[in-house]
Formats: sequence, C-alpha cells, structure tokens
Amino acid sequence: MSNNNQISTLDRNSGTDGQHGRLRSGPQELPKRRRFRGDIQGLRAIAVFLVVVYHLWPQRLTGGFIGVDVFFVISGFLITSHLMKQPPKSWSDLVSFWIRRVKRLLPASFLVLGLTLAAIPLVAPVTVWREWAAQVVSSTFYVQNWRLASTSVDYLAADNAVSAVQHFWSLSVEEQFYLFWPVIIAGLVALAVVLRKNRNAVVASGIGLVVVSSLIFSVISTENEPGIAYFSTFTRAWELAAGALVALLPAASNRLRKNAMGALIAWVGIAAIAYAGLTYTGETAFPGYAAALPVFGTAAIIWANASGTPSPIGILSHPVSRFLGDHSYSIYLWHWPLVVFLPFVSGTLGLVDKALIIVATILLSVLTKKYVEDNFRKTLDTSKVLTGGRFLLVGTLVLGLSGTLLVGVGKNQEATGDKLLTQVQRVENQVGANCFGGLALVNECANTGVDPMVPSPAAAKNDKSQAYADKCWAGGDFSERPSCTYGTGQTKVALVGNSHAGQWLPALVDIAQERDWTITTYLASSCAPTNAPTAFNTPAKVEGCLEYGRWVQEQTANGKFDLIITSNRQSLPVEGYSLKGTERAAIEGYAGYLNDWADAKTPILVIRDTPFPGHTVSNVPDCLASSADPQRDCSGTPKTWRSLDPLASAAKQEKLPYVSLIDMTEYFCDESSCPAVIGSVVPYFDGSHLTATFARTLAPKLDGKISVVFPGT
Repeated sequence: MSNNNQISTLDRNSGTDGQHGRLRSGPQELPKRRRFRGDIQGLRAIAVFLVVVYHLWPQRLTGGFIGVDVFFVISGFLITSHLMKQPPKSWSDLVSFWIRRVKRLLPASFLVLGLTLAAIPLVAPVTVWREWAAQVVSSTFYVQNWRLASTSVDYLAADNAVSAVQHFWSLSVEEQFYLFWPVIIAGLVALAVVLRKNRNAVVASGIGLVVVSSLIFSVISTENEPGIAYFSTFTRAWELAAGALVALLPAASNRLRKNAMGALIAWVGIAAIAYAGLTYTGETAFPGYAAALPVFGTAAIIWANASGTPSPIGILSHPVSRFLGDHSYSIYLWHWPLVVFLPFVSGTLGLVDKALIIVATILLSVLTKKYVEDNFRKTLDTSKVLTGGRFLLVGTLVLGLSGTLLVGVGKNQEATGDKLLTQVQRVENQVGANCFGGLALVNECANTGVDPMVPSPAAAKNDKSQAYADKCWAGGDFSERPSCTYGTGQTKVALVGNSHAGQWLPALVDIAQERDWTITTYLASSCAPTNAPTAFNTPAKVEGCLEYGRWVQEQTANGKFDLIITSNRQSLPVEGYSLKGTERAAIEGYAGYLNDWADAKTPILVIRDTPFPGHTVSNVPDCLASSADPQRDCSGTPKTWRSLDPLASAAKQEKLPYVSLIDMTEYFCDESSCPAVIGSVVPYFDGSHLTATFARTLAPKLDGKISVVFPGT
C-alpha cells in the first residue's frame, strides 16, 4: 500500500521491441525519465474509499472489503516494475530492497501500532487487553494474518470483540510478499541467464505459474476452509502476482491508450470493481473465484493506462482522487482503530460519530503523510545514527516487549485454577449458598448487582467447561471424533450435542461424583446431531456433520448407555433455509433423529437450550467490563434472549416413550429480566455459553430435575 507509484515510462516497455510489444532478448536499458501514473493513485483512492465506507456502513456497501484486493494488485504491479528495472543480483541488493521497504512503510505503521497499544488499557475493557496486545505483537512482526487465520476456525472466537489492529492482516500479507518476491524475481532472472532465454519471458512464465497455482489453491481452500483462506498469504499471493504479471506484459500502445478501446477496457475494469463492491456480501465465498472480478478489473485498468477523453482518467486523476490516493496508506492505518475505539467512549456509532471518524482519519493521515511517511523517511535516509536497520530493530523490540508486557498484565486479570476457586468460595460465603449463582432467582434473593461479582469479567472469558481444555470437540469436517470420559461409576451416561451440551459438563461432573456415573462425551463444534443437513460454509462440513450424527447414534445404541443427555444451540440453519425460517425444517430433522434414537430404548434427556444474550449483547464479559451500568446495559429479557430450540420443540411434540424434556430457564430469567450477573456470578463467558462457575451452581437443581424424570439413574 505504499504510495510511490512513479514508474519509468521505459519500465513498461523494458524488454519489448517497438510498438508491437514483442519480447526483446537484448540488454535491458535503464530508465531515463519517470512519469506519474494518475490512474494508479485513483485506484488507490477507490480502494481505500471502499474499505472505509464498508467499515463504517457495512450494510450499505456490502462488498467493500474487496478494496484490499485492489491494493494487492497495485502493490504487485509497482514492486515488480521496480524489481525488473534493477533485479537483485546479490545479498546486499536484497537487503537494500528490504531496507527501502522498512523506511517507506514501517514508520507510519509503528506509530499507529504504538499509539493503539497505549490506548488499549486507557479505552478498551480489561477483557480484551491480553488478546489485543498479542495482536499488536503479531502485527509488529507482520504475521497478523496467520494469527487471525488460526482463530478463524475457533467457533468460540466469533463472539470476541474485533481488535483495533485486525486490519493489519492485509499489510502482513503484503510485507510477506515483499520479503519473498525479490528472491523469486532474482531467482527467475538468474534462471533466464543460465538458460540463455529472454529475461522477461522467463520471469513472466514463473509469475504466471504463481498466479495459476495460488488461484487454484485459493479456490480449493475457500471451498474447504474459508476462514483460513480469507487470511492466508498463499490464497492471496496470486492477486499480487496478477499485478506483477501486468508489469511483465507488453505495454498498451499509445494508440490504444488514447482511443475508445483503451477507454472501454478501463471502464470495464472500473465496472468490475464497482459490481463486486456493491453486490458481494459476507456470504460470498471469498477469495476463491469471486476475487477474480476485482483483481482482473484492477489489472485491466493498470494495463490499459488509458488517457483518452472517454476514459476514466479524469475521475482517477481528479484532485480529490489524487489526495485520497496520496494518503491512502495512512488513511487505511488510522481509520480502523478509530472505528473500534470510539464505541467504548460514545456507545453505538451514530452518523455524527462516523463523520467524526472520517474527519479525524483525514487529519491524522495528512499529518502522518507529511511528518512520518515523508519527513521521517528522509531522516532515515540521511541519518548516520538512526538508519533503517536500527529503526527496524528498535521499533520491533519496543513494540514487541511493550505488547508482551500488556499481554502479561491482561493475563494477570484472568484468575484461574485455585485463585478462581478461592474467589468463588469467598463470594459464596458473602452472599450465602442459597443466593449464589443460579439459585438466586428461584430463592427470591435480593439482587446483589455486580458487587461482588465472580468470576471477574476478564476471568469469565476463560471460565469454560473442562471439555475445552481436554479437547473433547469434533471440528473441521468432523472426521476426527474425539471422546472424553469423566468418572468411573456404574451408571453409563452419554453427553451428546454441540457446545450447548458441553456447557453443562461442569454441573454433570459434579452430579456424576454424587450418583456414581461415568460420563462419555460426544461433542462437536456447531454440529448438532440431526437428520437435517446443517448449512455449513463448505459441502464437506455439511456431509461431515450428518455423518457425525449417524456415528453418534451407532456409538450410543444397543444398550451401551443407561442415559443419554443432549442439548443443542441452533446457530446455523438447515441447508436451503435462512436462520429465521429454519425452525420447521430443523424440528423435522431432530424429530427423525429422536425417533431413530428412541428405537434403542435408552432413556434420552433433552435439556432445553439456555437463553441467548447474543441477540442484544455480543459478549457479556466485555459488556460488564466496559459499561457504567452493567445490569442495565448487559442484561436482557425472556423475550429478547429467547433461543431458537427446535430440538426441545421436537422432543415436546413427538412425545416418545423414552424421551423427556427439562427446562432450566427459571434459573436464568424471571418474568421480566435475564440478568447479566445472577447471584453475584457471571453466567456467560461470551454471548452464548455458560461459565463453568455458573454451571456448577446449577448442579443441585439439574440433579433434582433429572431425578424426577429418571429416578433410576
């Protein structure tokens, strides 16, 4: 996203012979003059406009995320044009190239990262300090995309607050490209010398291979694991390489550039970018095939280099476009931290807030461009003390160590193990056993509010069922099916379902110790055992979840268990339906599954799903940590937090002889309210799942309901 787009007019014709653009095998001439590419600055303006508007009004410009892809193509074109002008021939040439990138890009990015890191403990709730600081460290070393790729497959991470440096993922992809691309170009140029072949032809062939292989990998990865594919350098490499390939193609002739055909090519490219920005959504399988539209549209505009009257050059080189293009790097850096931080101060972003973000972004970008991108880079160029290499070393050390320090501070806020147990016992003694946690609402206890409160909001985010630490979850395409066992009792109990079954494990383990049970888990992330296909984002997961459900039935059939306990959250619709319209089809899927299950004549206990705060509060601990009035801002009502539970509905309507239903809602909500803190205990570790502490407070009541339904167990 560097803003240097002056390329030699001879660069585009380097290695070509005459106006026909035939590849030339003779010696390469050095550029004699440089010409400003106004169309490229205009493309930068379009790219940053798409990204900023998308982040401020995601429902208005649903495909604005493709602005990043426009940036990728531009970067690939400019860097390759530069490298082909003076290909690296030695290690010192490579180091010189990398240091130039450091001087151009890192001063501004390190400034934003440093100020963002400083703002985290001042503005953001303590619940995010650890994760956000860790992401600052990842961004400092430009591996943020891989960190986000690793969490993209974590179902529980979906409710976490988006960090103020998440946008560094695309900068990380580019920096990784800058690290390896000159080595690849140098190798291809050396290969051309060894083979005594035309240099441009060999390099273009190699880049073409990168384009094809990366695009194929992108398509396959997007189909199989779209979360990882979105952030992966390997799925995005072809986009940068596509820009690089344009730099190697014969340049458009002066006649084409100035006539209607050149203008048409450029306008088609503009239309491709606009269409993608306006019609793509979060449901679009991306990058995959879909990325080809904005990528090839951008490549077409750059190659055509149209300058005739009917071309879009008037728009692309307009002073406003030039300004946005010149400042696009700083605009991209600054806008996102403002979007993330301001709601912690002002609440939900309104029109005035968004206007303030735009004004502040422009102002900060102007100052950064002048005093950091330009002036400070000149200091790095001329100073004998603060060289590019030393700046890189000092900057990464300061940011890395500071970020690591804040990670430690955040971690210290997250009481676990014996420390958490001590806090729980202290608060329970303070409020009384009958008014602690889930017992408070049914025992008509006085509302203790949020003081005392256990776990603390920061600790609550990690107060999870032991099924997580013990890695009891099937995930991915559900072909790997781990199972965990708790207890050694005579009565065999199977716990089956998705994460909303697993959340009951802490309470059930306590019950197992009293009742002489052995609990075996059959748990899957997001996958509920049912006969209806669940609408996952890949066909492999759809079929894998169905197959997992069949496998669970086989494992729990033929009298292997004395009791089956199951519960599910309907987080995804049945395939072919929206979540809002999926209830009937989902009920039918569960009804068929329960009928098949009941044929084995094993008692089945369905626990109605718990209330779902996520309808109004994305993350309960984050809300508790940031709100001035947590019980008002972070609580809900039985109506607003009502969860869709077709499994419970199927169990109720089928009235099968071996299937029973219990409802624990009374311990979460009274007639008018579902508190964010119940009996001084935080019930949820995100916007959906129970904390282990709260689940354990419900063990006596859950045990009592099980005894009524199945006294024999």
